[in-house]
Amino acid sequence: MTLAVGKKIFVAQLSAGQQLQEIFLVSRKSLAETKAGKPYLALGLMDKTGEIEARVWDNAQQFDSQAEEGGFVLVQAVAKPFRDQLQLAITALQRVSEDTVQLGDFMPTSARPAAEMAAELEMVIAGLGNAAIRELMRAIFQGETLARFQRAPAAKKMHHAYIGGLIEHTLSIVGMAEKTAAHYPLLDRDMLIAGALLHDIAKIEEFDFARPPFGYTDRGRLVGHLVLGVEMVRKAAEQVAELTADQVDGLMHIILSHHGQYAYGSPVLPMTPEAILLHHLDDMDAKMNFMEGLRAKMTGTGQQWSDYQRHLERYLYLRAGGGDEGPPPTEDEAREMAAVQPLAPASRSAKAVPQRQQTLF
Repeated sequence: MTLAVGKKIFVAQLSAGQQLQEIFLVSRKSLAETKAGKPYLALGLMDKTGEIEARVWDNAQQFDSQAEEGGFVLVQAVAKPFRDQLQLAITALQRVSEDTVQLGDFMPTSARPAAEMAAELEMVIAGLGNAAIRELMRAIFQGETLARFQRAPAAKKMHHAYIGGLIEHTLSIVGMAEKTAAHYPLLDRDMLIAGALLHDIAKIEEFDFARPPFGYTDRGRLVGHLVLGVEMVRKAAEQVAELTADQVDGLMHIILSHHGQYAYGSPVLPMTPEAILLHHLDDMDAKMNFMEGLRAKMTGTGQQWSDYQRHLERYLYLRAGGGDEGPPPTEDEAREMAAVQPLAPASRSAKAVPQRQQTLF
């Protein structure tokens, strides 16, 4: 068995002008052409600290056969600024066996400690005043369901798209729901908190998150987490005799309506105070997390404009969180970079099949 080795350079540590030879996971790839008709390879490369765009401008078709989505590649590249973001200009690339890497180096993970979030979830459930709703939460959040809930991402890419992202996102919404319930007397606090806990519960069934890049399961694509979530609640409710039909219907309504609009996949519009509020809290938390991730990738200091964000239909004016472009390499790092041996170029006789694949992440 080949001994797995750890990474030395991570995406978050890259700075403009840095030369590197390092292993990354291919999150997406497409073989395209320049305006002049020359083929080039566009890659998304990632590790546990983030994702970076990469381009292969020369010998693109030959290198294309070495890179597969979900696979690992050793690249020789230079980090260059492009439209206010770093991009890797790759000069050589070769496939790397999964047996030679430490998978944990490539799994993005929540910054919040897992044990801390698990303890908070337990406290939230214990703090529910309605005994029947509290018992329902305990019936659902246990065993394998709880273990997967604590590990799952909340999305493929747009927000909380990392291990532990689902519980982090859920607890964030619960925290806002607690404050809002204290502000608006018309809200049923326990119904709102339980709805927050359950609204995305079936993402543990919707996503395949055993390893990046995260994708959909067959059930996730065919059914979706809204309907799957309702199934989970209905099944668990059969174990809690004290639950009323109105309570079960109220929770299922929150799950089914939390996307807020028919166009966004909700089969019904939110029609209770708890469902309307939950939709807005969910939307707000997702957008705040997305903008925080975008902000953290910016270099320099002060307020900056992002690229145009198509899903939000606007540019964003954010306070950069990256500081300057990073310190110069130490003497040891400089010697290590100087000692890097170039990768062998791709064989010009290699047969490559052009591919255009959509992102799975």
